[in-house]
Amino acid sequence: MSNDNIFRALSSSTRIKILKILIHKEMHLSGLARELNISVPVTSRHIKILEHVGLINKRIFGNTYVLTAKIKNLEVALEPFTQESLIEINKKKSIFDALKQVPGIEVKKVGKHQYIRSIDGEDGYYIYEVDGKLPKKPIEEYAINKSVTLDLKKLVSVKKKKIIVKVKNKKMS
Repeated sequence: MSNDNIFRALSSSTRIKILKILIHKEMHLSGLARELNISVPVTSRHIKILEHVGLINKRIFGNTYVLTAKIKNLEVALEPFTQESLIEINKKKSIFDALKQVPGIEVKKVGKHQYIRSIDGEDGYYIYEVDGKLPKKPIEEYAINKSVTLDLKKLVSVKKKKIIVKVKNKKMS
């Protein structure tokens, strides 16, 4: 699906509200309509538009549809806005050595390992991928032997499950 269609689908404040809700929880169409305070047919039309551009996943259980947001496709649509840097390093240097050359990246040492602490002043937890794969080595141990693409991604907390733990007040015997 083209980015034009995705951005067109996101031009509605109602559809943005739908995505915000579905990012946090799965919902049935009628429950979503109630939460938005709009009719089921109107909600259904918005869902079809979002589903057509790949931003909604619909699972069918008999006559019931459960909806969730497909955020990965939104990330792909935003890819053209990613800031790129081109740097050169010597063979066998680490990713840490490469990151030291990129302005705006702050690395923090915790114990014996280095971690990306902030990018352009935005604190958070960051991971790195090498050519689209998540390495198992820390940034200071990953030696670069060929030209690669590094993707730095901020981990954003998205609630996937809520667990309520109740403590019993009864004495156990």
